[in-house]
Amino acid sequence: MSEDDRTRAVRSPQDRRPLPGQGAPRGVPAHPLPGSVAPTARHEQPPAPRTAAYEQQQEQPKGRSKVYGKVREGKSPVRPLNSPAPPPKGPKPPRGPRTGGGFRFRWKIVGGVLAGLLAVLLVLAVVGFFWIDGRINTIAGVLDDYEGRPADGPGTNWLLVGSDSRKGLTAAQRRKLATGRAVGRRTDSMMLLHVPDGGGRSTLVSLPRDSAVTIPGNGRNKLNAAYSDAIKGGGPQLLVRTVEGATGLRIDNYMEIGFAGFVGIVDAVGGVEINVSENINDPKAGLKLKKGKQVLSGGEALGYVRTRYNGALPDFERTKRQRQFLGAVVKKAASPGVLINPFTAIPLATAATDSVDVSEGTGAFDLLSLGLAMGDSPVTTVVPFGGVEQVGGGEGVKWDREKALRLFDALADDKPVPKDLLSAG
Repeated sequence: MSEDDRTRAVRSPQDRRPLPGQGAPRGVPAHPLPGSVAPTARHEQPPAPRTAAYEQQQEQPKGRSKVYGKVREGKSPVRPLNSPAPPPKGPKPPRGPRTGGGFRFRWKIVGGVLAGLLAVLLVLAVVGFFWIDGRINTIAGVLDDYEGRPADGPGTNWLLVGSDSRKGLTAAQRRKLATGRAVGRRTDSMMLLHVPDGGGRSTLVSLPRDSAVTIPGNGRNKLNAAYSDAIKGGGPQLLVRTVEGATGLRIDNYMEIGFAGFVGIVDAVGGVEINVSENINDPKAGLKLKKGKQVLSGGEALGYVRTRYNGALPDFERTKRQRQFLGAVVKKAASPGVLINPFTAIPLATAATDSVDVSEGTGAFDLLSLGLAMGDSPVTTVVPFGGVEQVGGGEGVKWDREKALRLFDALADDKPVPKDLLSAG
């Protein structure tokens, strides 16, 4: 048996490939391509008739092809078998908050703006400090040393004086404020403020102006006589020496303010709220007030601290009102709403520097310390007294020597005043 015969015997009837030696005609592939119609060869069956499905397949538009036996729709590339399906189309999810570089960039801008504002405020504060310090009026020789002067002790002692000087007031203002036409100088109020070194509340002690004391070189007289021009050497310096001799305390700073400055400071801070304990009608002080809380203008406040209208002890009641008012006006002046607002801070600084006189060596920093001490609600009291004494100026208020010494000794030692020495209110 020849080789061709063996091949024919092995092949199945369905194998239509040409036998060896019987190749396909030139130019015709030995095996027909899918979808093509090969020419009829020997031992081949005739092609199947064209069906409707076949005709439909031939009419498919270009760009479509079969994918796994089915016609593929669209023109996109064929995805691999195991590739994930693309997400369905729909609205984009909401965008989350930005983080990272953009956020840090915004904070850098905010930080830069804040730093610039702080720098401007710092410069303005420094300039304002030196401006105020240069405008302060000083009185020469008020705190000069003398033989027998009390030794310097702990804490800081201020002597605060309210002068009835009419300097700076016009005739119309004097009539409106009912200050009269008196010439010369006198003091309506004197207070001793002790600021402790170790912190804590300060102590504000009223010194009644009619207190019977010894005035150096002038004998026994009322305390306010030491400030008056009516006696030998009267003035701020003699007043300081008189207070130091009566209390045993060394005065570190001295400050006085006249009527005009008093009114200007109150008006500059927009008035001061005072709780009036009872109705007041005092034509001599130009004052008419009803009982209760109310905001007093500069003129009303001046009348409030000067009036002797009510009380069994008019001078004692007046010292209480003076302490009440001084604490209220300083606290208002030191409030952020006044200091930060240029429309109140500048008029306040101008009024204060124009009307306040201080001892040499007392500067803006000392005045700031005074304001902080007064704004911290100091303990208030009056020198203990009992009875009267006949002095050169008439009938004076006699201090209770034993209680007064205990009060001033506590301040000299920088200690709180004993509770039994504190006056009511």
